[in-house]
Amino acid sequence: MHFEYQIEGGNFTRAGFASSEIKKKLKQLNVDLGIVKRTVVATYEAEVNVVAHAYSGTIYVDFDEEKVVIKLVDEGPGIPDIEKAMTEGFSTASSTVREMGFGAGMGLPNMKKNADDLQVSSEVGKGTTVQITMFFQKPDNDK
Repeated sequence: MHFEYQIEGGNFTRAGFASSEIKKKLKQLNVDLGIVKRTVVATYEAEVNVVAHAYSGTIYVDFDEEKVVIKLVDEGPGIPDIEKAMTEGFSTASSTVREMGFGAGMGLPNMKKNADDLQVSSEVGKGTTVQITMFFQKPDNDK
């Protein structure tokens, strides 16, 4: 199954829509609730990052029997230093975003904590791609 969702930069009223839709689909597939929760947390963090930092973005969701792969591709300023951005508490969010309760610098660290696999790539001035992979059953050698 394949789904796509559009994200509008700055539109915090719709932030979380795609995460909620993905949650519904995972529940329909009878995925373990712990995996559903971790998937939704990681996806919501990624979705809010697009809303807070980018002009626009697209979420591509692909389900198969073993996993879900969620790929967020945005058009925005990009991340100059991904390693630094992965540090808890590091944030480049504007004061306006912080006043709304976002931008605490936990987005990428929370994605990493919750995802079975997280890939982040970025090009300054073009945008960022985040790929979250969640396995429906943990591999024997994993977590």
